[in-house]
Amino acid sequence: MHRILHASLNHNPYPIEEDAYAHLETYLAESAIALANYPDRDEILLDLEQAIADQCRRRQPPQATAITLQELSSALEEMGPVRIDEPDSKRINENVTSAAPILFQQISQGAWICGVCLGIARYLRIDVTLIRGFAAALLLFSGGTSLLFYGVLAGIVPYAEIDPNGPPVSRIPAKLREWIEYLRGNIARLTR
Repeated sequence: MHRILHASLNHNPYPIEEDAYAHLETYLAESAIALANYPDRDEILLDLEQAIADQCRRRQPPQATAITLQELSSALEEMGPVRIDEPDSKRINENVTSAAPILFQQISQGAWICGVCLGIARYLRIDVTLIRGFAAALLLFSGGTSLLFYGVLAGIVPYAEIDPNGPPVSRIPAKLREWIEYLRGNIARLTR
């Protein structure tokens, strides 16, 4: 039996086995130390986290539910340690490329309702817990009108593609996504 934890890689939740989590934590701590004098350290670490997640997803079998130590070790071995060859260089590793611009999209995987808060968090590159806390406070102080704003965003913000190797979509976000896409299709047919 393996204990499963959730790791936040570039603000996205990934289920990971406990021993793999400890290895990942060590790797990221060593990388943070190597990048200590870089002004873009936090952004580089987020890009590194995304590259690790992509490498692990590529190695996972389709039915896998969590990142294993074997998959993580293989990914980190291929990427290698973060090395700073030149003091003024902003390059950290040949295998880690800069991330493409992040689009504002609803993210169903890891969502509680529709994925709007998760999409905002990814777009702003901040922790989703802050966005969800702000949304809850806004709901309390707006007298419920923020629900209308959330509904409008859920209706107009496009969905990110579902990663077949990512975590499964929960029942509520899956049903809401299906319903919203159905409504969008009907509206598109009516406006033609």
